[in-house]
Amino acid sequence: MKDNKLNTSIEFVKGVGKIRAKILKEELGVKNCFDLLNFYPNKYLDRSRFYKINELSDTNIYIQIIGVFKNITYKKSGNKYRIEGLFFDGDSNIKVIWFKGLSWVEKSISLNSKYVLFGKLNWFEKKPSFVHPDFEKYENFKNKAIKLQPVYSSTEKLSNSGISNKYFIKIIKSLFDFLDNQFDENLNETINKKYKLISPRQSFYNIHFPSDYESLEKARFRLKYEELFFNQLKFKLTHNKIKNANSGYFFPNVGSKFNKFYNENLVFELTNSQKRVIKEIRNDFSSKKQMIRLLQGDVGSGKTIVALMSILISLDNGYQTCLVAPTEILAFQHFKNFQENLKYLKLNISLLTGSSKISERKKILNDLRNGTLDILIGTHAVLEDNVVFKKLGFAVIDEQHRFGVKQRSKIWKKNNPPPHILIMTATPIPRTLTMSLYGDLDLSVIDELPPGRKDVITVARKDKNRLKVFGFIRDQIKKGRQIYIVYPLIEESKKMDLKFLEDGYESILKEFNSKEYSIGIVHGRMKSPNKDFEMKQFANGKTDILVSTTVIEVGVNVPNASVMIIENAERFGLSQLHQLRGRVGRGVYDSYCILMTKDKISDDAKIRIDAMVNTNDGFKISEVDLKLRGPGDILGTQQSGILDFKIADLVEDEKILSNASDDASFLLKNDPKLILNENYNIRRFILNNPLNKSWNEIG
Repeated sequence: MKDNKLNTSIEFVKGVGKIRAKILKEELGVKNCFDLLNFYPNKYLDRSRFYKINELSDTNIYIQIIGVFKNITYKKSGNKYRIEGLFFDGDSNIKVIWFKGLSWVEKSISLNSKYVLFGKLNWFEKKPSFVHPDFEKYENFKNKAIKLQPVYSSTEKLSNSGISNKYFIKIIKSLFDFLDNQFDENLNETINKKYKLISPRQSFYNIHFPSDYESLEKARFRLKYEELFFNQLKFKLTHNKIKNANSGYFFPNVGSKFNKFYNENLVFELTNSQKRVIKEIRNDFSSKKQMIRLLQGDVGSGKTIVALMSILISLDNGYQTCLVAPTEILAFQHFKNFQENLKYLKLNISLLTGSSKISERKKILNDLRNGTLDILIGTHAVLEDNVVFKKLGFAVIDEQHRFGVKQRSKIWKKNNPPPHILIMTATPIPRTLTMSLYGDLDLSVIDELPPGRKDVITVARKDKNRLKVFGFIRDQIKKGRQIYIVYPLIEESKKMDLKFLEDGYESILKEFNSKEYSIGIVHGRMKSPNKDFEMKQFANGKTDILVSTTVIEVGVNVPNASVMIIENAERFGLSQLHQLRGRVGRGVYDSYCILMTKDKISDDAKIRIDAMVNTNDGFKISEVDLKLRGPGDILGTQQSGILDFKIADLVEDEKILSNASDDASFLLKNDPKLILNENYNIRRFILNNPLNKSWNEIG
């Protein structure tokens, strides 16, 4: 579509004007013709069916009737007037009431003429009535092709300003007259023929004013496909640009450090998934292009060992490495793990966090600059400008969703050319979300757990079962096991959280005598030394029960801990519940997750609890989470706008997304710069569309 028309303010569309244009901009963000065209209905009312009054029930909501007005009369209540009418369908009567526009209503109705009455039913004393229904003469209605009436989102201010649903229908019809036939084709002939797509103008018109369900579905498919196709094409163009722009360090050697560790120090067999991912990383290392790879793996799937072995390849080729974690606890966990696993290789490994002493920090910075430090593990402190490497070749970012885009990009600038990047996440992400959020990254997935790793037995228990749960805790402690008890973190009131946690801690102390049991407490508002002390006490087996908030969600590995009790589990999201469950089941013992809930919980909470009880598979759980919350809530406020689709739905449209992604890949394989005549429409859309002005990936 022509760019000049799309950018035209809606005030120039017939029926809008400056005042209403200002209101629409403030309330809905609709500024120009492009916005209005893409302001799709949120539902449709079926205007093809007519009801008889005597067949109505309280299950009917919006209905329409053919009949005649037998009478209309003014009624007075206090100082206010209303019009009441009696509408007759040939068999029965229904009362119709208006409180506004009385003069217009009176002038518009001719008694005993045939009308179509449409609106929302009211029920009073088991009798139906209409308040402010739409009505028009039957002769006018039957000549219209539209049988599905669009319903648009609105606000109280819009309604009070006279911007009704009928008004939206009117101005969007005017919009099509304003745009004339300037609806350009954005796809190529191959794609259009493959899916038998209707034209762009038909698609837009039928999404707003469908004549039937078939035309609506054709419009939906076209618009969804096009939206997802350009979403995927953008990612693939960006990916290609990065690959072509950044030559990567060439790591041809798998040398003594890697081989010694693999042959002599690796105490378990790698899974096939781990071997496959290491092979993918090795191929990237030898491609002479920068690697930017996302590694997904469920809790306990063995991502860290993959990162460690990849780091050894970098070291074998003479380059420094770093691993960045979001919390000090997790960074320390990685540091101790690397020290233990690599102790026979005599490597220089350091830990840098916000709590590092000045003397330690000074030595680390010097060792980095002169190249004697092999592996730096740390938190956001690693990203600071004064942290300068002599030769950084490979960087690992753990739990990437905890870092902002600007923070992650700082790693790129630590060397020129930028280092290879491995981004790890233990938060399973649904396939559709991964494709639409990380489509510019290469993806690796560890989809199996190491042999011998047992599923955690998960059960739901009500408050009334608490004494039995306490008995189970005692039995586990007698066997030498340790217990987590986690309380929810409610962002709205951290003071209340702390009180909530302390109340829980007090009740545990009363139930489990301190002379017989050792009980610790950890929460996010504790000073780091105190928190670390409590965590180390638990990790070293000196604490039987650790009462905590969600600070133990990430970064705690205590193989002897066999029970995770989550209090008020109905207040947690699925992803968080799954992450917490992953803190147990890390040893050889049978492990349990007990989800404590109130006796009565919401339907959504019940679905979450049932999902946890029925499966340990994080990817299956993430699919349930996506259906319950949608992509915006899963990503959080910082990233939700990334997937601000106008019509596509990542829950419903996985097949369309998959096809669009394959088509985009095929297109770029044959025409990476989109210079062939057959792809002229696609190139023009990318360069000219208002939403895509930042796209410079195709040059």
